[in-house]
Amino acid sequence: MSVLTRDEAQTRARLLDVHHYAIDLDLTRGDETFDSRTAIRFTVRGDEGTADTFVEVKPAQLRSVTLDGQPLDPTALDENRLALKDLAPGEHELRVEAAMRYSRTGEGMHRFTDPADGETYVYTQLFLDDVQRVYAAFDQPDLKAVFDLTVTAPEGWTVLANGVTEDTGQGRWKAATTPLISTYLVAVAAGPWHSVRTEHRGLPFGIHCRRSLAPHLDTDADELLDVTRACFDRYHEKFEEPYPFDSYDQAFVPEFNAGAMENPGLVTFRDEFVFRSAVTETQRQTRAMVIAHEMAHMWFGDLVTLRWWDDIWLNESFAEYMGYQTTAEATRFTDTWTDFGVTRKAWGYDADQRPSTHPVAPEDVQDTASALLNFDGISYAKGASALRQLVAWLGEKDFLAGINIHFERHRFANASLADFIDSLAAATDRDVHAWADAWLRTTGVDTLVPAVTGDNGSRALTVRRTGERPHRIAVGLYDQDPGDEGLLTPRERLDIDLPQAEPRPIGKLPALVVLNDGDLSYAKIRFDADSFRTLRESLSGLPDPLTRAVVWNALRDAVRDGDLPAATYLDIARTHLPHETDLALVDGVLAFASGQIADRYVTPQQRPAALSTLAELCRDLIRRTEDGDHPGLRLIAVRHRIATAAHPDTIAAWLADGTVPGGPELDPELRWRILTRLAVLGATDEAAIAAELANDPSATGQEGAARCRAALPDTEAKARAWEAMFASDDLSNYLFTATAQGFWQPEQADLVRDYVPRYYPEAVALAARRGPAIADAAGRWAFPAHAVDADSLRLGQECLADADPIPALRRKLTDQLDDLARALRVREAGTA
Repeated sequence: MSVLTRDEAQTRARLLDVHHYAIDLDLTRGDETFDSRTAIRFTVRGDEGTADTFVEVKPAQLRSVTLDGQPLDPTALDENRLALKDLAPGEHELRVEAAMRYSRTGEGMHRFTDPADGETYVYTQLFLDDVQRVYAAFDQPDLKAVFDLTVTAPEGWTVLANGVTEDTGQGRWKAATTPLISTYLVAVAAGPWHSVRTEHRGLPFGIHCRRSLAPHLDTDADELLDVTRACFDRYHEKFEEPYPFDSYDQAFVPEFNAGAMENPGLVTFRDEFVFRSAVTETQRQTRAMVIAHEMAHMWFGDLVTLRWWDDIWLNESFAEYMGYQTTAEATRFTDTWTDFGVTRKAWGYDADQRPSTHPVAPEDVQDTASALLNFDGISYAKGASALRQLVAWLGEKDFLAGINIHFERHRFANASLADFIDSLAAATDRDVHAWADAWLRTTGVDTLVPAVTGDNGSRALTVRRTGERPHRIAVGLYDQDPGDEGLLTPRERLDIDLPQAEPRPIGKLPALVVLNDGDLSYAKIRFDADSFRTLRESLSGLPDPLTRAVVWNALRDAVRDGDLPAATYLDIARTHLPHETDLALVDGVLAFASGQIADRYVTPQQRPAALSTLAELCRDLIRRTEDGDHPGLRLIAVRHRIATAAHPDTIAAWLADGTVPGGPELDPELRWRILTRLAVLGATDEAAIAAELANDPSATGQEGAARCRAALPDTEAKARAWEAMFASDDLSNYLFTATAQGFWQPEQADLVRDYVPRYYPEAVALAARRGPAIADAAGRWAFPAHAVDADSLRLGQECLADADPIPALRRKLTDQLDDLARALRVREAGTA
């Protein structure tokens, strides 16, 4: 498929004004294809001569094309482009009729049949250039148009779209005409949905899921709608521009590749957010944040849309920042920035230290394939962190004033970084252009290092930084509590601008100095020797969870950089995590300790001891929560106790009894977790997996069974799983991921050793056949991450040099190989 370049998009935007799309979809044509009819009205600019351009469409069969009533040759379609030649200035109408393929990979029009009840659902995911899998389009974000959509659907289905839909009879549905939106934001979701509908501020609101999840949606409907209403109201307090669309539907759809998608008026979410098993408050908080994130896009991205994909940060960084900030302000989840610090910020730091790093606002996004690679921790987490720093530096009042100027200037149009900075500059006297150059046009993570000098009564603090970015940070000074040496009491919080003009007097020596206390900037931090000794003894005595998040992130970064032995990190976790109260911190620290340290950063010989430490830690947490007062903490401890089990007896007994002693009872999610770990340990078999699947025949059960079967330590099971992933092309995106998650296990390194060299050429071939979504899954989940050795690194480097993988896989392999090289360095540092 030809990808659209920036030069081509700019040329086409200068030539065309696109006014209106009439799209008619017929979803009753069978299981493989649907019919798509598109009429596009557009104007060719200019007064003299004719011009050439093209329209994009990727059909199973292109049946007919007419331009201004004259037929064009369908066989002239070149891959996904149909040339339009000799266009005279003035008005034109293009009509395209085609059969389009349904997708099983979450791209274009995805089709899913629910194994729980046999019902079928379809939905669109048209981002970034998958529009052409559904309808013909001038497919670029700056050619906005008005859309009219009609759909023919099977009897008993409901059709959702960007605007209010009307059932006109005989399976025909018509959606309200949209305002000006970009092609990639058109959305359809059709099927026998279970819906909960209400109204807020005169607008229809709805939440929707497949019927088999109806009881679970109904259980949480009040919470989902309360969060939606609260965020909606808070955005209307922040933004002068009212919500720009005629309704607000949220559809929880199956096998969704992203967390959610900001289609105006019809946000789609992965339906794992309809919780069918027990979850923690942090997971509920994450769901609320995603709701707030996607709603922010109604303004950032939908009302005002980027001109080209180099400004994707104008969508994602803003929605990320606003999602966390608004959730904290408007809902019961007031500690969202702690979770951001533990999970999202680490994502940004990791991405920014790889060879594939890029500026938040890059200048060299040459085509759509390159643009797709930038939906990463930099565009989301680093960009949001930069905006949080901007608010700290600029002040929220001026920040919001600049945003509202931006909306007023560019409503229902497109804008660039330069446009946004000009809007901010109109609201403040500060040099926001210089700020943007320093924060948005550069790469890498600065490191901040403290130095305390002077005599005990007249100490002074100096903060040294690597990098050139300005930082406004808070520095926390803490003393040991005289009544309890395990507690730390805040003495003073200093506001410091970097570069620092001169040392700051701080009086007597503090027990602990925490740079970037409050986590308002984006930088790695280190500790002076006295502070590190205090942390080893008293980390859990810090009173603020956000401060503890900053500290845990610093320790994590030090391990990854080879500056802190992995064993020391585990010792600190073993000492302090049993006393931690914040769920996001407990889960984040355990995830890093098990998924990175135990699985990759320690040698195979050291791994049993690491797992034993983590298992003991989890047992402490389980004992601490026996009173039933901390169910979320207990659930996290149980999950990680399962994941770190080196022997099957305890968790096998839980499975047999259907409960953990003292609770919780095992719901489907926990049962599949245990069965997966038992499969890894060779303590279950196909009969047990089949029996569990019979008890839970849902889509999630199918994924659990695929994960378990791939995890069995059996040569035939491994061969079947490999064949399913790399040869058959039958697996959906979710079943592929589940199979890949089960396949590689550190405990089975010898069993799967021969598959490591096979992975690289077969992943390249698979990605070329099945496209970016499966390429991403193959690079992320099917990569042999457990194989931390020089041979695997060499094979991967040779693949990148010689095999020419498609961009989506190349990016994933580049990142994975850099992480592999880092793991090797961490191991070397740990054994030196």
